[in-house]
Amino acid sequence: MVVDDHRLLAEALASALKLRGHRVLAAAAPAAGAAELVISRAPEVCLLGTAAPAEPGAFDPVARIRRERPQVAVVVLGPVPSPRGIAAAFAAGACGYVRHDERIEGVERAIMKARAGEAAIAPGLLQGAFAELLNPAAEPDDEGRRLLRLLTPREVEVLVRVAEGEDTRVIAAGMGIAPSTARTHVQRVLMKLGVGSRLEAAALAARTGLLDQAPHP
Repeated sequence: MVVDDHRLLAEALASALKLRGHRVLAAAAPAAGAAELVISRAPEVCLLGTAAPAEPGAFDPVARIRRERPQVAVVVLGPVPSPRGIAAAFAAGACGYVRHDERIEGVERAIMKARAGEAAIAPGLLQGAFAELLNPAAEPDDEGRRLLRLLTPREVEVLVRVAEGEDTRVIAAGMGIAPSTARTHVQRVLMKLGVGSRLEAAALAARTGLLDQAPHP
């Protein structure tokens, strides 16, 4: 499946893939409806277009797809990326990243790798993403403050408790709320941070210094 808010690009890529023997389920959708379309059709591999990989929330659709359809291999199709953009895509659950200027043969190789459960990304781009994860270029305090502004005070407390290893029942007891409410808060935190699991949320919070700035319960 090819999903991009630029219909011409999506249909051109879908046509090229069909000529090479691939079955393409859909060709285009607005960015806001990308996750819904992929979840409803559940393809084996999805090429998901994004115009701004560095923007906050750019990979929210990826995280949602991975939560609701974990069997779908999502490969991001985007502009020449920064290592931070690639790192964010993988943190959200993508299994690959293909540049918009890639040749069709490269796109096809990415599809094959994604289908086989391998990382569908050029080695140089992958190395850059790992380097960014290990040695972030941005100042942690700056990134931590930005993330902190995305969360309500209650969600900050939930994130701190998640990072300390508390499960849903312990979070609920500690905050005096129902387990279902605690679970909802956790899901909202994951969505706002653009990650797919509690472990990823805790790692992101620690890496950016968010936990150092957040009040502990």
